[in-house]
Amino acid sequence: MTVQAKVAASLVAAAVVGSVLPVLAQRAPAPDPVKLPPEVLSLACAPKLSFEAPPTPIRVTGSQESFVHRVFGPGDLITINAGSDNGIEVGQEYYTRRAVPIERRAIGRDNPATIRTTSWIRIWAVDDEMSLATITHACTGVELNDFLEPFSLPTEPAISVLRPKAQRGNYGRVMTGNDSRTIFGRDDYFLVDRGSDHGVSLGARFVIYRDNRQPENFLFELGEAVVVEVMPEWSALRGTVSYDAFRTGDYVALRK
Repeated sequence: MTVQAKVAASLVAAAVVGSVLPVLAQRAPAPDPVKLPPEVLSLACAPKLSFEAPPTPIRVTGSQESFVHRVFGPGDLITINAGSDNGIEVGQEYYTRRAVPIERRAIGRDNPATIRTTSWIRIWAVDDEMSLATITHACTGVELNDFLEPFSLPTEPAISVLRPKAQRGNYGRVMTGNDSRTIFGRDDYFLVDRGSDHGVSLGARFVIYRDNRQPENFLFELGEAVVVEVMPEWSALRGTVSYDAFRTGDYVALRK
């Protein structure tokens, strides 16, 4: 019996036992509330950056609806194009993610992509070559062809209490955020072009500046942010202080 047939049989049985109306669409069990601090939930949904197209062998390929459903949320059963032959087991959890290039062309060093985490899911039923999953927590709408990566909860970084002066003459730039977002403030996540190769560490602080392009004038301080993820060439930051909105292209300086 295929995984779809097993699910359909279980739903029909539930309808008979509960004396309810016939099931018109196969729905997942109601998701339990995610009992995690909001800071952890938001961090799990923070953007990442990639300079090349990520491999996407395991993807969201459909749903248990009578029509082609392209966007999914909690309560939907989604189909995954991998099963027990690929090591998928009931109860496993995965992130679903989507690559969004800054410009609508091939992903590369001159056109990096934001990796948008759309949800994390739990495998609910498994066949040899396909699986069904439920959405544990949605960061945004899950879409067809979102790809899967192993799930692990992020850890809130220990924020440095030290406030050394911001480095001058070694400015980085604000790049982008989720869904090609370009304007940010307090508690927003965004990406900068400074990483561990530039001396950045987890929990470090940045100051954000703007050049108003006025002769003989200082840079204007917009706010501060803390590093929540570090890679060699980029970091993800969360705004902690916002005197004014900061946007793509603004300068960032590491307190060090």
